[in-house]
This record gives sequence, structure tokens and C-alpha cells, in this order.
Amino acid sequence: MAESTKDATSSNQMWGGRFASGPDAIMEEINASIGFDKKLYAQDIRGSIAHATMLAEKGIISGEDKEKIVEGLNTILSEIEAGKFEFSRKLEDIHMNIEARLATLIGPAAGRLHTARSRNDQVALDFRLWVKEELAKTERMLTDLIAAFLDRAEEHADTVMPGFTHLQTAQPVTFGHHCMAYVEMFGRDRARVRHAIDHLDESPIGAAALAGTPYPIDRHMTAKALGFREPTRNSIDTVSDRDFALEFLSVAAICAVHLSRLAEEIVIWSTPQFGFVRLSDAFSTGSSIMPQKKNPDAAELVRAKTGRINGSLVALLTVMKGLPLAYSKDMQEDKEQVFDSAENLELAIAAMTGMMRDMTIRTDKMRQAAGAGFSTATDLADWLVRSVGLPFRDAHHVTGRVVALAESKGCDLSELSLEDLQAINPAITDKVFDVLSVDASVASRTSFGGTAPAEVRKQIAWWRARN
Repeated sequence: MAESTKDATSSNQMWGGRFASGPDAIMEEINASIGFDKKLYAQDIRGSIAHATMLAEKGIISGEDKEKIVEGLNTILSEIEAGKFEFSRKLEDIHMNIEARLATLIGPAAGRLHTARSRNDQVALDFRLWVKEELAKTERMLTDLIAAFLDRAEEHADTVMPGFTHLQTAQPVTFGHHCMAYVEMFGRDRARVRHAIDHLDESPIGAAALAGTPYPIDRHMTAKALGFREPTRNSIDTVSDRDFALEFLSVAAICAVHLSRLAEEIVIWSTPQFGFVRLSDAFSTGSSIMPQKKNPDAAELVRAKTGRINGSLVALLTVMKGLPLAYSKDMQEDKEQVFDSAENLELAIAAMTGMMRDMTIRTDKMRQAAGAGFSTATDLADWLVRSVGLPFRDAHHVTGRVVALAESKGCDLSELSLEDLQAINPAITDKVFDVLSVDASVASRTSFGGTAPAEVRKQIAWWRARN
């Protein structure tokens, strides 16, 4: 007996001090999800009300029991929203916490609520409803972000700035055109959000544990009551499907990458070396030791949160990759990743919307930088093709020699004399100077989707009609 007591003590020490009562405490700790899935309380109650209403309509439970159930669930909803509901870890999850409280409130009628359903289809329903609502919120936030970019694009359709490739000065563009690039990105993100909503718009309730139910339920009725297009069509897939969560995380990750690229540009643009933008105090901080510093902390944190969101996608993909059909407890690990990503994506979008509306655009700095680095060299090559008749490759070679000459003289292309240019190619005339300014360069890019201010305004009008 003494040896058994010693073994038990050793065993408990091996489990660790936090789990003083041994394996049962470990199991409770690893099994409980109420710490995070209580976020689904409203969806759980909404789904239960729809389920109870359908059961009564089909004669599976009495109308009297239905009324008691609905009244009790609404009471629980009020208690939770008032902060008066006591969640219990011993009851594992949000479903059992609500069901136990319902039994206390209305007695035996509460036991009829779980007729013709399982926690498997119940959690699938709650989670789908939550993700669908979150996607709708993301869609609205992206619409606001796009609107902020459209406003800045319209304001700066004529503001010239350098366009970059490899972070090297390439060709002059307008800041309005640059803003419209992000409109396209976030527009695609919003389209992905809408597609994700369409893909998950099927009701899982009624699939039960995995095989359906023998009760004469009406899944189309509950689907309609809960705002779904239709019920799911295969009960096994229904309870084992988490594509909707993966798709949410995929949408979030791609959107976060776009936000991170914007954040990186804001960080660069706000440096004294660039000076393209000035952030307000609302989206920057000072240094604890260097009084001259103004740090773009909000942009940097958006950039960092992208790694967190991307990690959530990889985590859930890894959870799901080896699961046989149908439901496995592994799938309890789906919600924290989605909840965390949703919270951080919302924050990142809100921060970027605020920064874009709030930042000061330094048009003087942008214009000064737009002409640096021989940014109109391509315009010279194009002029040689159009006006002199040179093949483009020959024009490219001539332009390279002109750039080398300007570099040796320490001047811009437009500052070279006509004699300098004609020494390289005698066919060059003074008309070439019409294309060597940054304003002339951007004005000439009139191809569909180009940087010419008139074209930028066309694209703004197109997007405003659809935003």
C-alpha cells in the first residue's frame, strides 16, 4: 500500500505542479474549449432556437416545450451579454454550458433540444455562422479601406512620384496611380471574401454525428431560418469539413500580405531619406531616448501581424492534413487560429484605413525624387523609336549612352544640351526635351490602366461605381 502511495505521488510530480490531482486534471485541461469557444454563444443560441422551432413544426417536440426552450435560451443570452453567466470548464464547451444552464432554468424540456442533432453538427453550425458574420465584417472594412485609397488617389491623380522596380527608381508615376494599385489588391481581397461567403453558405445542422438522423426533420427550414442558401448535401463531409475556416485564414493571409506591403512602403516613405509622407501622432510614437525620433509603430505592427496570421493558416492546414473522416477531436484546434486571425486582421485593416486618411503627403519630396535616377530614360528610348525610327533595341542602346553621359556630368537627362545629345545620335532634335520632364512622362502613359492622370481618373470613376 505504501509503495502504491509513493508511486501515485511520483506520478503526480511527473505530471507537474499545475496538475496536482493527476491525469484527470490533465484531461480536463486538454479537453476543455470553453476558454475560447464561449465566443460562439450567440451563434449557439441562435442555432438552437432555429432547431427547436423546426422540431416543433415537424411535431418532433411539443409546442409547449419549444416555447420553454426559446424563452430559456433568450434568458441565457441576456445573462451572457450582461456578464452574469458563469462558464464552467468542467462542462467543456459552450454547447454543454448553455445546455446545463437551460436545464436549470426550464427543467426536463431542456433535454428535448438535442433531439436530432449532435455536438458535431452543432459546432459546425456555430462556427460557420461566426465565420460568415466575420467575413461580412471584413467585407465592410475592406470597402472602407478602398474608399480611403480612392479619396487619396483622386486628390493626387496629378502628383508625380518615382515608380520603383527592385526598389530602384524606374519611371515616373503619379501617387494617385500608386494608390490605385492598392485599390486593385484590396478589391481582389474583397472578392475573395465574397467567394468565401458563397462557399460556406450551407447549413450543417441536421447532419447529426455523421450519418444524419431518423427523425423527420426539415433541414431546408433551419437553413432558411439561419440565413443560409441551402443545407449541406453530405452528412459525413458536413461534420468533418473545415474548408470554410481554412478559406477564411487563406483570405486573411493574402489580405495581410497586401497590408504588410503597404506597411513596408509607409515605413520607407516616412524616413527622412525619403520623406514622402508624414504620419500624424495618432499612428506613430516617439523614442524613449532620442527626442527627434517619430517611429511608424502602427505600420510596423501591421507588418508583424502578417506573420501571425500566416502562421495560423499553416497551423490549421497542418491540423487538418491527416484526419480521416469524419469528426476528430483534433478539430477543436480550429477556432483559436481563426479567432486570433480575425481580431488581428480587423485591427490591421482599421489601422491602415486610419493611416491612409490621416497621413500628410509630401508632394514636394515626391516630385523631387520623381526626376532622380534618370527616370525618364524609357521616355527617351520611346521617343527615338517614334520620332527617329530606330528599332527599340537600338534606341535602348542610344539611351544607355545618354544616361552614362548624364551620370558622368552629374546632371539629369533634361539638363543635357542638344549638342550633347546629337553627339551620340545626330537625328535627335530639340523636340526630345518635350518628353524628358516627369510631367510629360506620366501624361504620355495613356494606355488602359496606365499612370496618365486622365487614365487614373477613369479608373477611380470605375471603382467608385462599384465600391
